Amino acid sequence: MDTNTNDNTKTGSLGRRSLLGGAAALGVAGAALGTGASTASASAQARSHAEGGRFRGKSVLITGGTSGIGRAAARAFAAAGAHVGFCGRRAESGRQVEREIRDAGGEATYVQADVRVAAQVQSFADRVASRYGGIDVAFNNAGIGSGKSPHELSVEEWDDVQATNARGVFLAIKYEIPYMLKAGSGVIICTSSSAAEQARPTSAAYTASKRAVQGIVKAAALAYGPRGIRVNALLPGTTDTAFVRPPGIPDADWAAYKKAFGPLNIDGLERMAEAEEIARAVLGLASDDFPYMTGASVAVDGGSTAGRKMIQPSRP
Repeated sequence: MDTNTNDNTKTGSLGRRSLLGGAAALGVAGAALGTGASTASASAQARSHAEGGRFRGKSVLITGGTSGIGRAAARAFAAAGAHVGFCGRRAESGRQVEREIRDAGGEATYVQADVRVAAQVQSFADRVASRYGGIDVAFNNAGIGSGKSPHELSVEEWDDVQATNARGVFLAIKYEIPYMLKAGSGVIICTSSSAAEQARPTSAAYTASKRAVQGIVKAAALAYGPRGIRVNALLPGTTDTAFVRPPGIPDADWAAYKKAFGPLNIDGLERMAEAEEIARAVLGLASDDFPYMTGASVAVDGGSTAGRKMIQPSRP
């Protein structure tokens, strides 16, 4: 499961309710609150500023930038000197992120847009390109989840996940590419998920959509590589954002749940990721450090798809 921005609270709440039930079953009440998220956020900002403007003057477009990984990426790009245009459906959250970035001395513009609607995606790309002189980097991150077994999913729920996660990536690329072709360069990163490689019983719609993202990325990499444009997929693992955290759960309970969740589900690092850690991967892939990488799917999942530890049964 990855934790990209969830602008569809109705559909996304399915997964969060399920997670809340798991937290209750683990008996997390009364645990002490950890400070990892706030520390990681401060550290990420400090690192970005210390980079001396690695993306200074670059125009960066982000879909699903109002919370979670998208928000962390918007803040990190802006701290590294980029001009950031980002979208999402929740206007209040979008304006708040825009204020946060500007108050920190960065440049950002929020545009309310729904990635399921072609005209809105086109208008968003046009506005970002017009304001910032083109599109150098695109992070196509908007996505929603589901939490039902295949027979429990309604046709409408299935269609909504595909329209947001897969069609939304297609639309974003469709309207970003003309600006990159004009410039003769560009980098596109699309959020897939570790769930594309490791399904769960209730992830049929989500896994299908994230596998589709990988297919789109491979085809786009072949289509536009000769024109100087790199296209890659990012596969985050479970990340501490509102995408997976149940609404209303106390901080102390959530901290204890996370502490128990990691060793049970992430055999590599045995912990959830922080959104800022995934954002660092986005900035790395978008930089000039990987000039020969395109069409790739990069797992940033703490080792969750590397395999599972072998558990031997007790001898009779």
